[in-house]
Amino acid sequence: MKVLILNGSPRPDGNTAIAVNELVKTFDEQGIDTEVVRVGSKAVRGCIACNKCSELGRCVFDNDPVNEVAKKFEEADGLIVASPVYYASANATLIALLDRLFYSSSFDKTMKVGAAVAVARRGGCSATFDELNKYFTISGMPVASSTYWNSVHGMLPGDAAYDAEGLKTMRVLARNMSFLMKSIALGKEKYGLPETEPWVGTHFIRDDLRSN
Repeated sequence: MKVLILNGSPRPDGNTAIAVNELVKTFDEQGIDTEVVRVGSKAVRGCIACNKCSELGRCVFDNDPVNEVAKKFEEADGLIVASPVYYASANATLIALLDRLFYSSSFDKTMKVGAAVAVARRGGCSATFDELNKYFTISGMPVASSTYWNSVHGMLPGDAAYDAEGLKTMRVLARNMSFLMKSIALGKEKYGLPETEPWVGTHFIRDDLRSN
């Protein structure tokens, strides 16, 4: 089994990397393969709503990591998205990548396990954590939990190594996610995937108002 981890920090050895390394170490102990892709320093443009992906099955822009990450995501059993906190939000480059990744990729994400990690000096972790989890819960992906919201704290590079509770939260998250992925794999063998229904695109503009 394999987990893809997206590190949204532009700093290769920053506090987000410390959190990610704790995850990787624990997944290794659980017999789960990991691949870490650092995207925070990449040049990633936002979605332009051209909808060409509906024809191509991939994003029309092929000069940044989105389509490459999509292939890795398709092959993985789980996805972790880790980000530093900027103004109580995730790194904008990471958000641009996730918007296009989830919208343009056509493979079924149902029952791939997702988890979000937020790293900050002090505040904004909960808002960032909520923001990132929305990509999973709109895609039929179960969300792995820990003993606290998945956050690690540190101001200067390296400070996160002293956040004992935060690092414990990472270890528990990795163990819980490993268990969940293994359990889902067994469930698929015995029961298959949950029944699906055709997509229904409902909106709230009434036809009688359109004509006025």
